[in-house]
Amino acid sequence: MDLTSNRRATRTELRCVRLLLRASSATELLGTVLLEGPSWITREGSALYLLDSAGMLRLAASDSLPEWAHERYGVVDPAGDLPAALALRRRETVLLSPEQTSADYPDTNAGRGTGLVALAVMPLVVDGDPIGALALALAHRGTVPRRDLDTLETLAEACATRLSHLIDHVHAAAGPVPDGIRAEPRPVDPQLLALAVRAAGAGAFERDLVTGETTWDARAYQVIGLPLPERPSAQAPDLARVVHPEDLPDLQAGMAEALAAGGPYRLSYRVVRPDGTVARVDESGEVMLDIHQRPVRVAGLLTDRARVERPEPAAAPQGATPTVGARTALLLALTRALSRAVTVREVTTALTDIARPALGAASVVLDLVDEGRLLPVSPAVFGGPYRTELNRLHELSSGVMEHALSRATPLFSEPGGRATGNPLAPAAWAVLPLVASGRQVGSCLITFATERVFGREDRTMYSAFAGILAQTLERARLYDIHHHRATELQRAMLPRSLPRLPGVASAARYLPSTEGMQIGGDWYDLLRLPDGRVGLVIGDVQGHNAEATAVMGQLRSGLRAYATDGHDPAATLARTSRLLAELDTDLFATCLYLTLDPADGTLRGARAGHPPPVRISDGKASELDLPGGPPLGVEPWAEYPLAVGGLAAGETLLAYTDGLVEVRDEDYDESVQRMLGGLELWARQTGEPVLGGPDEALDRLADLLTLNVTERNSRPDDVAVLLLHRLSTAGGD
Repeated sequence: MDLTSNRRATRTELRCVRLLLRASSATELLGTVLLEGPSWITREGSALYLLDSAGMLRLAASDSLPEWAHERYGVVDPAGDLPAALALRRRETVLLSPEQTSADYPDTNAGRGTGLVALAVMPLVVDGDPIGALALALAHRGTVPRRDLDTLETLAEACATRLSHLIDHVHAAAGPVPDGIRAEPRPVDPQLLALAVRAAGAGAFERDLVTGETTWDARAYQVIGLPLPERPSAQAPDLARVVHPEDLPDLQAGMAEALAAGGPYRLSYRVVRPDGTVARVDESGEVMLDIHQRPVRVAGLLTDRARVERPEPAAAPQGATPTVGARTALLLALTRALSRAVTVREVTTALTDIARPALGAASVVLDLVDEGRLLPVSPAVFGGPYRTELNRLHELSSGVMEHALSRATPLFSEPGGRATGNPLAPAAWAVLPLVASGRQVGSCLITFATERVFGREDRTMYSAFAGILAQTLERARLYDIHHHRATELQRAMLPRSLPRLPGVASAARYLPSTEGMQIGGDWYDLLRLPDGRVGLVIGDVQGHNAEATAVMGQLRSGLRAYATDGHDPAATLARTSRLLAELDTDLFATCLYLTLDPADGTLRGARAGHPPPVRISDGKASELDLPGGPPLGVEPWAEYPLAVGGLAAGETLLAYTDGLVEVRDEDYDESVQRMLGGLELWARQTGEPVLGGPDEALDRLADLLTLNVTERNSRPDDVAVLLLHRLSTAGGD
């Protein structure tokens, strides 16, 4: 980082660097940059390349990269002209403007680029040795400032340092490290590693949580005591078939906890071998998460720790207290996972990510009661390679799910057939009616790929799980309904569409907060005023709750009435401030009100504690010099200065609420300057927005302005944007 710069690294950036230096794979490195790095680094096509043994740059990790891009840019020749090659060859960052990414690397499936999103490609070099390249998509609305470039290059250096360490120590968890990336000072003999693992009595395994496929190496079969399959690629057996019945619930409970937490875990259980002997197995593994923190893969070792020479009974003993206790632990683990879910969507995610693999299920189908009918929420919440077939499974199972719900009795099927690999013909299944407080909530189908016997304790456990799931879904659905109603209230307070007014083009956007009630007090309006004038209003009521929304509706109606009566912006704000003071509330509001005469461009305005509007013209973007007064409701008898100016034909005004630019751990003025730089880039590229029509151009600009906001991990404030463009010639309605 430039030592002459006055800018200090934020806590977010320092935390990101610390996490990068602890990452265990290329995938984790990229995910850490996207999740923990600055919010203006987006997921639209970011990628990490490593040099392979042939000297080619090979894609090692990516996010939101379409299939066509994987095929076209999966392997890059370092001698070529692609950005990754140029960055590594020049040993410097290569920046591509949005115009370049749209023209040179178009996504023919999704359209021509994303407009204002730039691309930064940094070389990964340690001590002069090339390792690869890091490409990050940026939500910058213009040229990347030097301060942000310093941040990007610091993150790239941290990634390169960590990758160098991982490669030197053969610890990269993203798969085999390509040879020839760097010469290892002390190369490790693979045969020696295999011998060490064998001496420890360990076998390797991997479970793909997306497809449900599990693979074991030859040693893992020996540890479990099973013969090797005839086909090397055969699916590994279901652990439920070999784990001792007393230990299976403990194993499932432990896996549920590991899946919920992610990262390393350790379990110990007994397996029953075909000859009747029992062996103690230690399972040491790691649950790997994707960039959305959802478990996608489990890998580790199975170690034979103890053997019992004399066969032990494989069935559960008469005194079933240990098994009951283990099943209770499993229920507690599943309950904890479900308790974190707030919405119905999060409940289905918990079923997918934790309950399904912990129970050893092949698929889960969930239906909820809606107006007396069972409707699907997530037919086959984890489709894998059988997504189409699993959707058909929902159609085939709807009758039995309705039957189980009407009888309020779980149904268990034990056909005892062999695994076919066909999700439409499961070897066993359970249908759980979901009833909470005597009210029908829905029905859940759980299928298994291998034969399964549901004993009395199993049936009791699944019935208890159904009750927990029903209570969770009922709570989540009430939350969703409450949130939906609040959102509908919010939308009812905002204009359904902007009026088409002569002489101007306009566009608007609103994004709710993602925290709390996810509603707020931001509003905007476009008014038809006497004598052909146009009024532009935008405001922000303090708070993010139903009261803020209700106050916003009253202010919007009052301000509209004062404005259409012919009061100028200053008088309108003064009257609206007194109106807010008279309401029975402690809330205040900021507001901006402008009037424009499209005929001669006369612009009048006043503002009450609100960010000033931005003028976009001739490749420039600048804030209007508009004196302001206190927020509405703070000083009821305050007067607001009236500013008079002009808006030339072809110029555009942007009014916004502070949620558009405000970012935690970042200076507000810096955020505003970044936005202004992006607007200037847009103005230079687009000119007067007539290509495709001014309305279409403004709509595209509104989308691009809110792009960075939608990419943030959280949005603590709601966002309102209103654009007004004065046409070169006055048009009709």
